[in-house]
Amino acid sequence: MAVNETDLEVLPVIADRWSPYRFDGREVEDDKLRRCLEAARWAASSFNDQPWSWIVARRQDGEAFEAMLHCLLEANRDWASRAGVLICTVIRTNFSYNQKPNRVALHDLGAAAAHMSLQATSLGLQVHQMAGVNLSQVRGQYQLPEGYEPATAIAIGYADDREPNTDAEQVLEDRQSGVRERTPLKNQVFMDAFGQTAPWL
Repeated sequence: MAVNETDLEVLPVIADRWSPYRFDGREVEDDKLRRCLEAARWAASSFNDQPWSWIVARRQDGEAFEAMLHCLLEANRDWASRAGVLICTVIRTNFSYNQKPNRVALHDLGAAAAHMSLQATSLGLQVHQMAGVNLSQVRGQYQLPEGYEPATAIAIGYADDREPNTDAEQVLEDRQSGVRERTPLKNQVFMDAFGQTAPWL
């Protein structure tokens, strides 16, 4: 995968990050996995409440990996089965310090997942985040207590850079190698009123 063609210079791990559909089936070294989780641990969160949790299944965990794979929607199972690690993400819906609803718990989870993703990129790994998860199955499979909600899934592994061998691999290759686009800043950054592009852009 080519480096992202950013409009302005950014950190190399941002330019190098992408979301593969083809992993090469290798296990992820425990040290690298721990470092990814440590990076996530240091994400900012409202009131430093850190409302995220990670349920982790490594490829070498066998039955546990297969069980988590079946928590994904069917469209994600085939390609995710080649990842080295699968993670189901969970948020705590109330603040721990006062038990009031935390309306930014998903935001904070996203920040932690972004930290994880960039750390993974720096280690030669790639991360693919998914919304396609059977939430009720995650809740039951992992016995989530009251006040906790399943959110997303994450696949971590080594991207497969070999030529596709099958039609199915070619479909995934085409899917991941298309032109990568982002909305221009002028359509996202406003000043004075919503929709009014900031003049300093």
